[in-house]
Amino acid sequence: MALQSTRKSALVDQVIEQLRQQISDGEWGLGSRIPTESELAELLGVGRNTIREGVRALAHAGLLEIRQGAGTFVVGRSEVTAAVRRRIAASPASDAMEVRRGLEVEAARLAAHRRDEADITRLRILLAEREATHEVGDTEAFVAADIALHQAVAEASHNKLLAELYSELAESLRDTVRAGLGPVLAEEPHIDHSVAIEAIIAGDADLAAAETAAYLRLLVDD
Repeated sequence: MALQSTRKSALVDQVIEQLRQQISDGEWGLGSRIPTESELAELLGVGRNTIREGVRALAHAGLLEIRQGAGTFVVGRSEVTAAVRRRIAASPASDAMEVRRGLEVEAARLAAHRRDEADITRLRILLAEREATHEVGDTEAFVAADIALHQAVAEASHNKLLAELYSELAESLRDTVRAGLGPVLAEEPHIDHSVAIEAIIAGDADLAAAETAAYLRLLVDD
């Protein structure tokens, strides 16, 4: 989405809406630095004070984070997911894992019904990457590959809200997952995801949901 010049009344509200749209549409991804105040002022045709107010409002809402001397960064896709992230941070890891299980089981079921060819290709690539990183014993790479695969399943559900909520959960649990694995990956704790992924690809929603619930139950029970 191209930014449009803003010259009507309620300038701050219009600036907030345009910045929010850039974030929700993915034009500015999570972790990315947004343009500077002066750049945004020129793009939107408003004063820097108006830009500053809009940025502060989105920072207060949890979508942006202002880092002194470094710039302003995207930390949330929407007010809803930002609120979810804050709530997750204040909750026990076990509670978050149980919620994650509920989201992932439904995501697997929906993905089996709705996945397209692009989803299938991506799932196969990410499953192979997950297996490869485990084989070489690279904990950091394995955690990243594991989360990427689960996120791909959520996105294959083609339910935008579910995918966004799962993304917030996954990011909050990254450190917990890493700590549980330890510095060296052992063969015994490895939980195979191939049956669940192949069920999604085959369009078998019941098997996909059952397999997902089974391996997540192991994580929660542990």
